[in-house]
Amino acid sequence: MPPRRIAIRDHTAEANLVARRAFMALILVGIMLLVLLNNLYKLQVTRYEDYQTRADGNRIKLLPVAPNRGLIYDRNGVLLAENRPVFRLEVIPEQVDNLDDTLSELASLLSIDADRLDDFRKDMASQRRFKPVALLGSMTEEQMALFAVNQHRFPGVSIEARLKRFYPYAEALTHVLGYVARINKRDLQKLAVEGQEANYAATHDIGKLGVEKYHEALLHGEVGYQEVEVNSRGKILRTLRFEPPTPGQDLILNIDIRLQQAAVKALEGQRGSVVMLDSRDGGVLAMYSNPSYDPNLFVHGISSKNYNALLANKNKPLINRATQGQYPPASTIKPHLALLGLEENVITPTSKMLDVGKYTLPNVSHTWRDHKATGHGYVDVTKAIVVSCDTFFYDLAYRLGIDRISDFMQQFGFGDYTGIDLYEEADGIMPSRGWKKAARNEPWYIGDTIIIGIGQSFWTATPLQLATSIMELANRGIHYHPRILRGELQPTGIELLPPNESEPLRINKQSNVDVVLHAMQEVVNDPVHGTARTAFKNTDYVSAGKTGTAQLFQIGEDEEYDEKKVAAHLRDNAMYVGYAPYDAPEVVVAVALENAGGGGSNAAPIARIMMDTYFNQAKETHAAN
Repeated sequence: MPPRRIAIRDHTAEANLVARRAFMALILVGIMLLVLLNNLYKLQVTRYEDYQTRADGNRIKLLPVAPNRGLIYDRNGVLLAENRPVFRLEVIPEQVDNLDDTLSELASLLSIDADRLDDFRKDMASQRRFKPVALLGSMTEEQMALFAVNQHRFPGVSIEARLKRFYPYAEALTHVLGYVARINKRDLQKLAVEGQEANYAATHDIGKLGVEKYHEALLHGEVGYQEVEVNSRGKILRTLRFEPPTPGQDLILNIDIRLQQAAVKALEGQRGSVVMLDSRDGGVLAMYSNPSYDPNLFVHGISSKNYNALLANKNKPLINRATQGQYPPASTIKPHLALLGLEENVITPTSKMLDVGKYTLPNVSHTWRDHKATGHGYVDVTKAIVVSCDTFFYDLAYRLGIDRISDFMQQFGFGDYTGIDLYEEADGIMPSRGWKKAARNEPWYIGDTIIIGIGQSFWTATPLQLATSIMELANRGIHYHPRILRGELQPTGIELLPPNESEPLRINKQSNVDVVLHAMQEVVNDPVHGTARTAFKNTDYVSAGKTGTAQLFQIGEDEEYDEKKVAAHLRDNAMYVGYAPYDAPEVVVAVALENAGGGGSNAAPIARIMMDTYFNQAKETHAAN
């Protein structure tokens, strides 16, 4: 077999191949370089402004700054709601690597309970991850010291100083002032609808109840902004520009804290409410509902345990009895009915009827009893009010009829909201034929009308409605809507609000009002028959009023009311309404006590305390001047 021949390499061909490949690679590199240069041109020239803005967005942040909430003062300049500095433990979820482990370690270190951790997770779910969320609303000195030593272990967690609402008079003003608390998802939805979401970008709390809620727009203020430079970790390096927030408006209330504290003391140990109005403009001088609760618990985030305890409390401290308590007005409305009877010429100032202790109608088997079994003998309208004769007003209501009664009482505001600057208000019930048909699908009976004559049956009213109606009587038909806000504190002084007056009561003869007011004066000053004579004995002023005892269940015709045998929650409510001075009214008082018994012996003395306090203060002020 002949040997194989070795092929000779073609160096020229190989050189040409390498040259072609190098040329192709060079072209490819050139193309890539052109693409790179083109993109660089776009970045540096064509889209310079866009990317400069993005770069500044990473480097420069616009942070909202919360405004300071407006302060609240009483009519004499006493601070009722202030802002105090507190230290909060805040977490920025985005900056925490393992949130569950961090929370567990913090809970162990700072003794944070499980309820607080649950609330934190709920708050965090409604916030964006780069926003701080409060884990502790208010830290103790011990907690701050412990965290300061261990802060290096918790990136994304810090102590921040903030201003928080504080109510120095606590329970005394809860149902008037209300409180602020953390903004929740429902609040955010409402703010978004109102177009106020941006204004609350840095705000943590919002008014939840009372004046704090009703006047939120005035108290909150306008958000500010600061433009800051940050590093890659989000730490602020310097402030570039600062636009300060506009603080909320400072408010002056009609409330007099000394009168409010007198009401608190007078109602100690009892369920009920006191309302005192300035009859000259409708200003609310005092309004207290007992039992109450400490609003400061809600400011820092009330625990589930404490909140459930308030909900379960059988005495219902969360209800504002002054504006939401709906009670049968009882005999407190007899002056109103008497005025209607005089205006409609159904009775005259001198007409009399015989009261034998019971009232009957022809061909009707039922008997309506007077609170005095033997009756009061012959009574006219004045005596009927002074001794609170039920029989007289049974007959008057029967003769007037429910249609005239209902229409007239609606002029006093019964069955409607008073217009007070609080959202927490009930409208009560002013019954009528139409109301009963709609509410119970039943016709109106004669017996319903007769019981209406003593403020019972379906009729319910709030203590505030009673106070407002008596103010209208005392003012001879002039009607003011009750109002808590007195004015705004401006640099130049107090800017007072004008009285909120509405259409006056339609009165045909002012002499009819004279008869009714004189009778109310005798309720207090008649030394023998006046049902409030004992409570107002030896006062330095002359007042007028009307007692009431509201029965909470029906008693059979042949049965007697025995308080000792009646369950505590079914005992009579004690009611009183009154004003002073008699000739030139300045203040109106309404008192409602639940299951306390007679109005003259239980509610009237509290009204006396309120009036004494008012006039004693007036004397002190006059002496000082």
